[in-house]
Amino acid sequence: MSEPWSPDGGSGAASDSRPDGEIPARPASIPKHFINGGTMRHVVVMTLTASFGLMAVFLVDLADLYFLSLLGEVAVAAAIGYAGTLLFFTISISVGVTIAGSALVSRAIGSGDTGHARRLATSSLVYAAVVAGILATVMLIYVEQFLTLLGATGRAHELATGYLWIVLPATPLMGIGMCAGGILRARGDPRRAMYVTLSGAIVNAALDPVFIFAFGLGVDGAAIASVLARVSFVVVGLNGLIRVHDLLKPPSLKDFATDFGPISAIAAPAMLTNVATPVGNAYMTWAVSAYGVSAVAGWAIVGRILPVAFGGIFALSGAIGPIIGQNYGAGHLDRVRRAYIDGLIYVLVYVGIVWTILFFTRDMLVDAFSATGEGAELVRLFCSVIAGSFVFVGTLFVSNAAFNTLGYPFISTLFNWGRATLGTFPFVWFGSMWLGVPGVLWGQAAGSILFGAAAAIVGYRLVTHLHRRPPGDPPVPIWRIALSPFSTGKSLTGI
Repeated sequence: MSEPWSPDGGSGAASDSRPDGEIPARPASIPKHFINGGTMRHVVVMTLTASFGLMAVFLVDLADLYFLSLLGEVAVAAAIGYAGTLLFFTISISVGVTIAGSALVSRAIGSGDTGHARRLATSSLVYAAVVAGILATVMLIYVEQFLTLLGATGRAHELATGYLWIVLPATPLMGIGMCAGGILRARGDPRRAMYVTLSGAIVNAALDPVFIFAFGLGVDGAAIASVLARVSFVVVGLNGLIRVHDLLKPPSLKDFATDFGPISAIAAPAMLTNVATPVGNAYMTWAVSAYGVSAVAGWAIVGRILPVAFGGIFALSGAIGPIIGQNYGAGHLDRVRRAYIDGLIYVLVYVGIVWTILFFTRDMLVDAFSATGEGAELVRLFCSVIAGSFVFVGTLFVSNAAFNTLGYPFISTLFNWGRATLGTFPFVWFGSMWLGVPGVLWGQAAGSILFGAAAAIVGYRLVTHLHRRPPGDPPVPIWRIALSPFSTGKSLTGI
């Protein structure tokens, strides 16, 4: 049962009485960091701290590929590309649960319901562990079949299988760690949320060369280092939630059963939303594999450059969600709209800077990873032109955060699956038929532009028509919002 709420935003429960100077074991209420101050500042701080930790992880993945490329075997890079495509599914599922936990906890904090926030935080971590465990089990059973479907053969198939057999059992650790980071952001502590992923990156980077070269384990060594990095995620994340913020309570089956429905209401469509991206990515890998191992190796390089370069975009959904959630829970609907617009501005500036850097370093990247032939062509094309399309990928992520937090998670699912299927399959097919392997990237970019622009329009209309609709009211059908005028003077109930 949640603690009573008092008008000042705190819990009605009395604080513990302690001897001189001792800090109470549990604060009366959880501070609402995002309901005051400039929303752009919150967006920048939350996103940059989240992206710094996230990019550190992806940078280590890039280092993995670099270290393994020194082994001088093209099949190694291809194997990491195939394995990375499957691991992308596990990460995407974990992100979906993280979105749910972050949205619910931030809204509970914004409304002043401290007890409910703690219970939801605990239930979200249990949910993340259970879902990740089930997913890892299924993928382990069918790992060889999945790799075959992606087009892996011979030595690349063998190396990818060994890598996944080591990494996949640690998927629940990844789920718990990511969810812990999301809850820390919902609490308003982006610095410690950053420490979760940053610690994993440091552990991975330190152990990679040891296991790959010193112990002579090659691809298996990189996998072992990744598992130990996931252990550090959990240790650092739980330390922040338990010792620093006292934001967890002992888990119970009753609490989990109570929270299962609300978490699933956001997590299920959010997971479906996030799975759409690796589905589209798997199709891309399959399409590229038709052009040979060199092309797949080039695609693997792009796949490692992309999240490092655009980590600031990938972090947006998880970073802006708590800002929207706390303000929505507190009834500050004008700040919800402002945060959404600031998120779009951030995307435009960030992509412009990164695109410029990639353009001028494209040849250096090709040389660094010893890319040749069609693989080198893909890397240069991505850095010089395709990177610009991430403006629209970013607008899709900002819109998804708004949809998930404001009670429309199924709209995120619709747009992401639309981009991953209708915005990928036909565009990539026509592109490859017309331009060969470069057409694969051109096709994906065209679909991203189409669906990213549509999501931005619907998202803007949603945040514009939130006025005077109290949080907790049943969501208005999205078609009424999409077809309504842009006027900010109308309430949702009066559309």
